[in-house]
Amino acid sequence: MKRWGYIVLLLLVGMVGQGCSSRALHEAEAVVAQADSLWQAGLMYGIDAGDSLTLAQAYETLGAYQFLSPFTFHPSSSFTHACYHYGKLLRAKDNPVEAMQAFIRATHSRTRDYHILGRVYSNMGSICHLAGDFPLSYDMYEKSANCFLADNDTLSYYFLLNDMAYELAEQGKKEETLILLNRIETDGIDKDVLIWKNLTKAELYKNLKQYDSAIYYANTLDSISFFESIKLVIKMQSYSRMSSKDSAVYFAKQVLSVSNDLFDRNNALYVLTNEDETQDKEDIRKNASERSDIQKILEIRQGKLSQATQLLDLDRKKNPDWRWLYTVIAIVLFVGSSIILVHVWRKRKQHQQIIHEIDIKQHQQAQLIEGIATLHTEMSQLSEQQQKTHLQLLSDIEATCNALRNTKDLHKEPYWKDYGQLCEMINRRFNNLAFLLQKYSLSEREVRLCVLVLLDLNRQQIAEILPYSLNGIGKFKYRVAQKLGTNGGNLRNFLIKISIDNTN
Repeated sequence: MKRWGYIVLLLLVGMVGQGCSSRALHEAEAVVAQADSLWQAGLMYGIDAGDSLTLAQAYETLGAYQFLSPFTFHPSSSFTHACYHYGKLLRAKDNPVEAMQAFIRATHSRTRDYHILGRVYSNMGSICHLAGDFPLSYDMYEKSANCFLADNDTLSYYFLLNDMAYELAEQGKKEETLILLNRIETDGIDKDVLIWKNLTKAELYKNLKQYDSAIYYANTLDSISFFESIKLVIKMQSYSRMSSKDSAVYFAKQVLSVSNDLFDRNNALYVLTNEDETQDKEDIRKNASERSDIQKILEIRQGKLSQATQLLDLDRKKNPDWRWLYTVIAIVLFVGSSIILVHVWRKRKQHQQIIHEIDIKQHQQAQLIEGIATLHTEMSQLSEQQQKTHLQLLSDIEATCNALRNTKDLHKEPYWKDYGQLCEMINRRFNNLAFLLQKYSLSEREVRLCVLVLLDLNRQQIAEILPYSLNGIGKFKYRVAQKLGTNGGNLRNFLIKISIDNTN
């Protein structure tokens, strides 16, 4: 009875609250409507007009009605807009943690207003980008792009594709970045999007240490003042890493003259402090002091941004909020209990029926648990079999390597003298390893080095067989490992992994 009493009380609170607070609800919706109008005009509620406390109150009021929406049948769109405007205001006031909380609540509002959801996810992606969590930022931009696509807003969709490409560029993922950018270019979308594409390419090549290309694409942005500070930073960092100190210092001064962004100024001051040989001690001290102050501010800001991304990560991992479903179930149960109370004379018979249904459900649940246990056992067996298979493949590779390594005068073997025969033999014995290595654009000598490293020969043996100078083997091995995306010490393990993975 206590359960039913609680449900009845909840219903009454919802119904009474709807009548008593209708004025507050209408006022909150009016605030959101005004914020929407300012937004369409390129302004922000709480900054350019309106009061931030009023917006905060509207956000809380609509949030309370959002929980009671199954009772009041109040649509969630107004609350989602309130979350968006309040989150943007909190971001503007340098409070990314509470801003992220507001944006997260918007994603749980069950709205079908895909345009506002696209804006929400875009802001979440921006916060993650500033925090340096580029994979999470990519995920948020992808959700935003999908929302705009669902809303048939193709222009915003392609802008978000470019944002996704930019996050890949930040991670140095060249192939994935260019695939997205080529998609934008192929579709022939708005010219502004194509300009943003060049910015992404500039950032990509900078991160790939292809500084000439980075500078080239940065120069394509010269006619666009919006990119002024960004292109200057890219040029500055590129010239700095190319050891062109004069050019790096020149662009560092340009950055300081046009940008108030703390990240930009921090990078520019670093260049001036370490590479400007024309400065006197006073200038060096002044630049170092300003950079120290900026770094303290950035450290505090990055702490807040990290907390915001942690909130998002926790929200992605936790179970969905089913309170609205529980509320609907409560209504259904309330109606059912009313029917039972009206038909008292049928109570005993219905009670027996309920017990019978519970027995059936318990039996079904027991069968389900048994099925889950069986599935778990099968998965464990499969995992064990996969491990055995992996060990067997590794053993076969080591045995093959040992046999070839013990071959007398390996370099005199016919297959070693003929590169084609060598590749054919390696492909046959090591699961197309030579073919896979050629995809990395390795030269013949580089492939031969990989074969000798796989056979676990020492530097002296490698130098004699290639032939190559003993002193140069280490550097040669290092360059080849870099091309493959690993290091010299891990090169053999990397080659073995490629061979095993290709078996699967």
